[in-house]
Amino acid sequence: MVSNTSDLSRVLVVDDSPFFRRLLTEVVDGSGEFRVVATARDGMDALRKVRAHSPDLVLMDIEMPELDGLGAIGYIMAESPRAIVVVSAHVGPGAAAAIRALELGAVDLVAKEDERGAAATSRFAERLMIVLRGARSATVKRVSLPERDTREVVRETSSTMTSRARLCVAVAASTGGPRALAEIVPQLPTGLDAAVLIVQHMPPKFTRSLAERLCSQSHFAVVEAEHGMPILADRAFVAPGDFHMRVVARSGGLELTLDQEPSLWGVRPAADPLFSSVAHHFGARAIGVVLTGIGRDGADGLRQIHEAGGIGIAQDRESATVYGMPSAALQSGGARYVLPVTEIAGRIAAELTRLKPR
Repeated sequence: MVSNTSDLSRVLVVDDSPFFRRLLTEVVDGSGEFRVVATARDGMDALRKVRAHSPDLVLMDIEMPELDGLGAIGYIMAESPRAIVVVSAHVGPGAAAAIRALELGAVDLVAKEDERGAAATSRFAERLMIVLRGARSATVKRVSLPERDTREVVRETSSTMTSRARLCVAVAASTGGPRALAEIVPQLPTGLDAAVLIVQHMPPKFTRSLAERLCSQSHFAVVEAEHGMPILADRAFVAPGDFHMRVVARSGGLELTLDQEPSLWGVRPAADPLFSSVAHHFGARAIGVVLTGIGRDGADGLRQIHEAGGIGIAQDRESATVYGMPSAALQSGGARYVLPVTEIAGRIAAELTRLKPR
């Protein structure tokens, strides 16, 4: 049965490359779920097309002439918010800018393929459809253009910086996650003997840019995790794209291990393997946090943290871009607290203070 075109979600394609405008249009129009109502060659053109066609979703390149993707996203989310998906290269300045775009209100991102050909197009089309379906269900709110924060983050250089963490905060995030993480991680205090382990559903190579961005904003030192890294206090570790991350016990103490075992819930990294290992090794000294995202990743793991004596936190419906993951965490029985994103860092700090060994 052919869908009535009026029932299909309307998409604006924005890219300065004629090749990618054509490719994105062919993939979207061939999906049977979405249709392209217009294309734009730069950010200024995108603003005109948004006003003229009022699309449901926007596929946005970042590096463009006239007005780049960041500028266009800022204007759209402040004036006429709608679901924006970033389509970006994962190398060079494009990766860092894509993370910034997610903070400005874009709901997700898709990496452009380095290769061209039928196989590459098929891989790209599959990823794009998954992300568009998630973006279609996102709750999009007006986002004020943030004031530039010129404060320099000063990190203390105490002995705590190199000690093994006694407490652990494990965080799961998907669609809308980078913006939530930017709200939470920079507000976490150091000196509480805690490490933060983050799983953000994100393509490979973008996770390093996410870690670097969070590090520039935070008192914690934030890094993309590597296999065998010791779990140190006052450090945050972001699972690299396409790798599951777990906690393991070695002779020298707890370390991180990375693997490429099969995807779970359709994603890799997934939060459930991490949360399960955190429950096993940290027990009552763990805090699990499930943030915005589609699906149910993190729900089973949060319940395990709860059953091991730890604390479970889920983001509330009102502040979540997509309430799927927090809702599943609440239904599984693992969440002690359901909080708006603006209150999560404070609750984590309070629980860590309570748990810190005297």
